[in-house]
Amino acid sequence: MKVADVPNLPDAFREQLHDDGIEELYPPQSEAVEAGVTEGANVVASVPTASGKTLVAQMAMLSKVAEGGTALYIVPLRALASEKAEEFREFEAFGVDIGVSTGNYEGTSEWLAEKDVVVATSEKVDSLVRNNASWLGDVSCVVADEVHLVDDRERGPTLEVTLAKLRQLTSDLQVVALSATVGNADVVAEWLDAELVDSDWRPIELKKGVHYGSALHFDGDDEEREVRVRSGEKAEMALVRDALEDGGSSLVFVNSRRNAEAAARRLGDTVAPFLTDDERERCEELAADIRDVSDTETSDDLADAVANGAAFHHAGLASEHRSLVEDAFRARTLKAVSATPTLAAGVNTPARRVVVRDWQRYTGSGMEPLPVLEVHQMMGRAGRPGLDPYGEAVLLAKSHEDLERLSEEYVRADPEELRSKLVAEPALRMHVLSTVASGFARSRSALLEFLRETLYAVQEEDPNRLEALLDDVLRYLETNDFVTRDGDELAATGLGHTVSRLYLDPMSAAEIVDGLKAADGKPTALALFHLVSRTPDMYQLYLKSGDREQYTEEFYEREQEFLGPAPSEFEDARFEDWLSALKTARLMEDWASELDEDTITQRYGVGPGDVRGKTETAEWLLGAAESLATELDLGGDVVVGVREARKRVEDGVREELLDLVGVREVGRKRARRLFDAGIETRADLREAPKATVLAALDGREKTAETVLENAGRQDASMDDVSVDDAPDEVVAATTASGASSESASSSSDDGNDDDQASLGDF
Repeated sequence: MKVADVPNLPDAFREQLHDDGIEELYPPQSEAVEAGVTEGANVVASVPTASGKTLVAQMAMLSKVAEGGTALYIVPLRALASEKAEEFREFEAFGVDIGVSTGNYEGTSEWLAEKDVVVATSEKVDSLVRNNASWLGDVSCVVADEVHLVDDRERGPTLEVTLAKLRQLTSDLQVVALSATVGNADVVAEWLDAELVDSDWRPIELKKGVHYGSALHFDGDDEEREVRVRSGEKAEMALVRDALEDGGSSLVFVNSRRNAEAAARRLGDTVAPFLTDDERERCEELAADIRDVSDTETSDDLADAVANGAAFHHAGLASEHRSLVEDAFRARTLKAVSATPTLAAGVNTPARRVVVRDWQRYTGSGMEPLPVLEVHQMMGRAGRPGLDPYGEAVLLAKSHEDLERLSEEYVRADPEELRSKLVAEPALRMHVLSTVASGFARSRSALLEFLRETLYAVQEEDPNRLEALLDDVLRYLETNDFVTRDGDELAATGLGHTVSRLYLDPMSAAEIVDGLKAADGKPTALALFHLVSRTPDMYQLYLKSGDREQYTEEFYEREQEFLGPAPSEFEDARFEDWLSALKTARLMEDWASELDEDTITQRYGVGPGDVRGKTETAEWLLGAAESLATELDLGGDVVVGVREARKRVEDGVREELLDLVGVREVGRKRARRLFDAGIETRADLREAPKATVLAALDGREKTAETVLENAGRQDASMDDVSVDDAPDEVVAATTASGASSESASSSSDDGNDDDQASLGDF
């Protein structure tokens, strides 16, 4: 089908497609148009990666916008939201206003009402529904990207319930669901009352195969292809080298962070000889940017690999690290990336060759094979239209038995069928409470009727099971004073409304409320860090060998600080959970005591991304705890204690720096230098000698002027001010604080560009 023949498409969009060289649609795109995607029909598109799913979504959204409607594009990841929003901004050239929202789970983001296309994560959309965002009722088209993630235990239930609620909000809402090829796309289409486009067509050929010994066996090829593994090489290095010899890049999937980092070091040795002088220069510039993100060993290891044209990618990296790697790999500055499966989860990072080195992972009960769908998602990253003439996806076998098994169970196998995970804890209790609190259901019967509109209800064969599970959840919510019942009628309490608005798991809220009620006076920061670390919303650090003894000793030393009754040491499982929470809390306490990030990552065996993930989660949970303490009128000491703990973990500072870090452009490191120079408050900044401020800020005139302006100083100019005018003791104190590892920031202030800000400052 030609673009000119697509009905209801805005002329400006047709012209843009023409300018981009797109005159004819791919077969799956044509099928979607024939199914009515530009005429308001619900469509489920289950097609391979790189087969044009995004254009299907764009045609649907822009057709609705042309009619005066609003489109909502739902993605599973924040990084994907940013990527898609940037991609859609080209529509602004013909008057389509784009908005993106992924952050704070409170509020209704009414500013989005003015946008034509809104990109958001499923969690953000769910929170908007909970907070009764009025503009959601005006949405006429919703696109659910990566809808196969309804099968995911963590993300799936939110996407499932959100789609059900949006369909209830607007009776004539058009739903377009984009999915990888799955085993039961027809069931998803049945759930959404949608037409199904189910295709395995790809714009370029994807060869799938298995490497064993020195031979590459592609499915459907009668002949083997030789890829010899040289002495000292591993198979994945040989495959990357082979791709480089043909001008192609490679993605290598492994099963752990440690393996990803080790593989990247080896891949750097493989890639480096293939780099041109210009490419090597760009890699060295990128390596410098990587080092600027974080003063950690992980950051240095990544930069070392990047300098050689390779990289690793996993969830332990800071988000800035991951973005730099993804952008550079898309630009082909980097030639090879070793990654955990996080990189296969939707972010656009295609390669000529994908190598699935590890097709098993440790699950707690031993090594288990990966799901077929997950491996196919990795394989789907191979080949990019317009850049690669083909794509190759290769699994590694270590025996002839593996060769046969991998060919049968992955290369030629169909992906598994999707199954709803709605009834998995904590999903059902969270979504039942939010459905009641937001007014979607005001009775048990209405709640049951709503839940029967979910994918779970379509798939569950026993009609009584959903009802029994619902009653269990309602009993829990009623017992913890989140809902009240009067016969069939249901209502959220004030506490229940607050918990729903805060996007908390009710079990987390119950733990926090019980802990805060047990506080006797102002709780310590550690007590509060430990309290939020005990909740289901915090992913606790794992107790390693020797940790139990260390943290048991700390438990007894600080027993009086904890909020709520501690389990007995003889209650093995509960006590171990308590100690895991203590280890997690100690990481936060170290961060909030200004310990440098590199020391923290080594002490707890985590990456910089883990540190930031834990502290951001703690900041959110402590903000929720502050709201709960206020709601329950638990007293000023408790509220003040929670507020201070939240600010300390947000900024990574001791209590005495809280006022200073409230000044924009002043982070933990600058605040410590100012404090050590005798400038202890925002008010002090307005009165202190300028030379003292300049010395404390490492002689940076522009930074000093900006900080003084932000503190409210009327004359912030540093003209004719010199560090030499500062007292010797001030210079000595700030130099000492800058060198101290105990008060170092998470990132150096000492960049080459005076305008460049560091993560330690923000």
